Amino acid sequence: MAMSEIVAAVTGIVDDERQDATADARLAAIVDSSFDAIISKDLNSIITSWNSAAERMFGYSAEEAIGQSILMLIPDHLKGEETEIISRVRSGGQVASYETTRRRKDGVLIAVSLTVSPIKNAHGEIVGASKIARDISAAKESERRIRLLMREVNHRVKNQFAVILSMVRETSKRSSDPREFEELIRARIMALSRSHDLLVTSEWAGASLFDLIQEHLKPFGREEQITLSGPVLTLQSNAVQNLGMAFHELGTNSSKYGALGTEEGRVEITWTIGPGDQGSRASGEREFQLLWEETSKPRPGTRRDETARKGFGTVVLKRVAPQSLGGSAVLERLPGHLSWRLNAPLTSIIVPQVGSEADNDAAAGFGP
Repeated sequence: MAMSEIVAAVTGIVDDERQDATADARLAAIVDSSFDAIISKDLNSIITSWNSAAERMFGYSAEEAIGQSILMLIPDHLKGEETEIISRVRSGGQVASYETTRRRKDGVLIAVSLTVSPIKNAHGEIVGASKIARDISAAKESERRIRLLMREVNHRVKNQFAVILSMVRETSKRSSDPREFEELIRARIMALSRSHDLLVTSEWAGASLFDLIQEHLKPFGREEQITLSGPVLTLQSNAVQNLGMAFHELGTNSSKYGALGTEEGRVEITWTIGPGDQGSRASGEREFQLLWEETSKPRPGTRRDETARKGFGTVVLKRVAPQSLGGSAVLERLPGHLSWRLNAPLTSIIVPQVGSEADNDAAAGFGP
C-alpha cells in the first residue's frame, strides 16, 4: 500500500473518531442539560449514569447514586415494578410510559412519569436500560384540587337548589301578586349568586366578611350611610351563604321601609369575637357576635303593626340563618329603629386556622 493510501486511511480513522467524540459530547451535553431526570442502569438494576436533573429531582449526587441499586428510589410496595421492567427489557419487549411514585433522598414521595428504553452494545445485545423520569407532582396536585373543587361545587349546587326551592315555597305563601313574587324570587336568587361569586373567586376557600357585606349592600346604594366595624374574618362557605342571605333581606327591608330608604337614615354593622356563654367558656369555645342596627325617622303613617311584618326575610333572620350556623338571633323592630343580633360559635363562622391557639386568636381578630 502506498504511503499516501496509508495516510488517507489513518486520516479517515481519525476523522471518524473525532466525529464520534463530537457526537458523544453533544449527546452528553443534551442529557446533562435536560430538565428530565435521565438515568441508565444495567440488567441487575445497578445505576450506571445519573444526570443533573436526577440530582435535583431525587436529591442524590451522581457520586452517591452511581453504583447503587435503582431500588433505593422505589417505595417498598412498588418494588415489583422493577422486576417486571427488567424482565421486559431482557426479552426485548416494549415498556410503555407509565405514571408511578418514587422516593427522594429525604424520604418524600413524588409522582413521576417514566419512560423506559433498552440500551444495546455495539453487537446489538441488550445490556441495560435508560429511564427518563418527569416530576408530575404539581400536575397531580392540580388534579386533586380540581376533583376536590368539583365535589365542593356539586355539594354547594345541590344545597343552593334546596335553598331556592325553600325560597319559592316560603315566598309564594306570602305573595299573592305574580309580578311581586317574580321580583322577590329574582332578587333572592341574585343574592345567592353574589355569595357564590365570592366563593368561586377564592376557589371555595371562604370569603371576607367585609367583602360579603359590601357585595350584598351594593345594589341598595347609600354607601355613605353605612358603617362597618369589626376584625378581619374569613368566613366558611356555609357562613358566606347564610349570612349573605341575611344581609340581602336586611338591606331589602331597609331600602323599602328603613334607613336605606331615606337620606338621613344610618346603618351600623359591627361584629366582635368574645367568650361564649358559661357552658362554652368551660370548653374554651369562642363566639361570633354580629349586630345590625339601623335608625331613621319613622315615615308618616307608619303603624306599629307594620313593624311586625313576618315575611320570608323574617324567617331567614330569626330561623334559617342562626340555625344553619348553630347559633341564635334576636330581631327587634320599632318605628324608626331595627336591630338584628346574631350569636354563633366561632367554629361555624370562620375558616379553621392552621397553627397554635395564639395564632388562631390573632387570625380571628382578638389577639394582641
